[in-house]
Amino acid sequence: MRAHNYRSKRGMVYTRKEYIKGTPNPRIVKFTTGTQNDEYDAILELKTKERVMIQDIALEAMRVTLNRNLARLLGEKTYQFTIVTYPHHVLRENRMMTGAGADRLQEGMRRGFGKIMGRAADLKKDQTIIAVKTFKEKTDLARKALITTSSKVPKGAYVSIVEMESGINNS
Repeated sequence: MRAHNYRSKRGMVYTRKEYIKGTPNPRIVKFTTGTQNDEYDAILELKTKERVMIQDIALEAMRVTLNRNLARLLGEKTYQFTIVTYPHHVLRENRMMTGAGADRLQEGMRRGFGKIMGRAADLKKDQTIIAVKTFKEKTDLARKALITTSSKVPKGAYVSIVEMESGINNS
C-alpha cells in the first residue's frame, strides 16, 4: 500500500461498515488530550489547504507529535486539544500479482472489491483537523507546535487563531 494512492479522493467515499467484514477500528488512541479548563481564552485550529484524505495512522502520528511538542513548550496543564475529524472512509486495495506466471494465477478485476487496508478521513478545503485550547499568552508557542504537526498532513495545512472571551466563542 502506498500513501500517494490514497491522499486524493477519487470516486465515492465508502463508509458502510455493516457491509464489510473485518473493518478495522481507527488507530487513534484518544481524540481529546490535555487538561480541561474553563479559563482558556484562545483556540488555535489546524485546517487543510486543499481537499485531502488523511489516514488514521497519520492522525495518530499528528496526535503524538502535537502532544509531545505542547507538553514540552507550554507545560503539562496549560492546553487541551481535540482531533475534530473522524476516519469514516474504509480504504480497499485490489492487489495485483507480479512475476512469472501471474497472468495464469490472478483473476484481474473479477470480484475486485479489494482487501481492507485501513481507514481515512475525507476532508474538504479549510476543514478543521485539530483544535487546541490554551491561554492568549501561550498562542505563539502553541502555533509553533501546530506548524510542526502540519508536516504530517499530506497536502499541507495552516493554523488559524480564534480568540474567546471568558470561555465563549465570539465568531
